[in-house]
Amino acid sequence: MHIGRDERVRMERAHVLAWPALHSAIMNGWLWRYSGGGSQRANSVSALDFIGNDLHAAVNAVEARYRAVGAPARFHTFDDTEPPELADTLRQRKYTQGDTTVTMFRRLTSADAAEAAEAEPEPSPDWLAVYMGAISESRRQVNRQILRSVPTPHAFFRCHRNGETISTALCVVGFGCAVIECVATRPDARKQGGARAVLKNLLSWAATQQAETIGLQVVASNTAAVRLYESLGFEAGATNQFWLAGDGQPG
Repeated sequence: MHIGRDERVRMERAHVLAWPALHSAIMNGWLWRYSGGGSQRANSVSALDFIGNDLHAAVNAVEARYRAVGAPARFHTFDDTEPPELADTLRQRKYTQGDTTVTMFRRLTSADAAEAAEAEPEPSPDWLAVYMGAISESRRQVNRQILRSVPTPHAFFRCHRNGETISTALCVVGFGCAVIECVATRPDARKQGGARAVLKNLLSWAATQQAETIGLQVVASNTAAVRLYESLGFEAGATNQFWLAGDGQPG
């Protein structure tokens, strides 16, 4: 499938919307985000738009704002970041380049909506137990707060085996796109088809929303996850990068 620039940008906006930072501010058009904890997205600058005149001055301002809250500066770039030279500038300023993530896209069809979806408006205790068990301890407290502020329309999904939740996912809709978040499986229940089942249920719900395209972001080196998403019809369409200032310590 062909993914043009406008669609890549809309999907990235939807991802920013779907995982809202606890604190944010517009700086020269960029979205400065800070939440504490270990979430990279919720503690980085989303570089989708830029209206500044001096790139180095804009980066300096971002670094000063993170320094004021005692956090290292971090940027989140992708294929259509503004300005295009931001990644090279960060590299020149000795920022550390993190893992590459891939945004994968899929068209939603009427066939997806043919199956009834089991969706929940809020995460149940067992949904939270599975998801929180799959992320680092440094992210848990902040992610609980972020989940309480996820915008609507959204829905939470679970896969059950023998009366217990083994896999989770979240879907958030915005900018004409559906976004998949929080895909997790209980460690002792892997290779039981839980993630596939929960995603198929999610696709059924997403196809009933006002969205034509659904997407997700996955670490490029996570080949098992990439293969799962490809088997469900997703294709890579954009790349994302996190950049951390210096040694990761507040400036």
